[in-house]
Amino acid sequence: MAQMKLEIAGRSFMVTCQDGEEEHLTRLAAMVDRKAREAGDPAGLTESRMLLFTSLLLADELHAAQNKRPEPETAEKPAKSDPKDEQAITALEKLADRAEQLANSLE
Repeated sequence: MAQMKLEIAGRSFMVTCQDGEEEHLTRLAAMVDRKAREAGDPAGLTESRMLLFTSLLLADELHAAQNKRPEPETAEKPAKSDPKDEQAITALEKLADRAEQLANSLE
């Protein structure tokens, strides 16, 4: 197992991943970082609120992508799903669930 330090919205997080997954995790963390910065001033939010808003933004983007209708000329060809995309979706869904649990515990 590899251990990595990720920077998201100016905060550091130590995480572990499978050996060889470091580059993929770094790309996912960059995506989360961009969304966390869109969520607002990270200094003004608690960690759990920042993760909640970030998860909501990512979930909204994922929802929009999943509900996008294919163009008529591509409707005949089924889209191949990339296993890395499926892993990213699963990871984002887990992150959203965890952020929701944290936000609920604060209320």
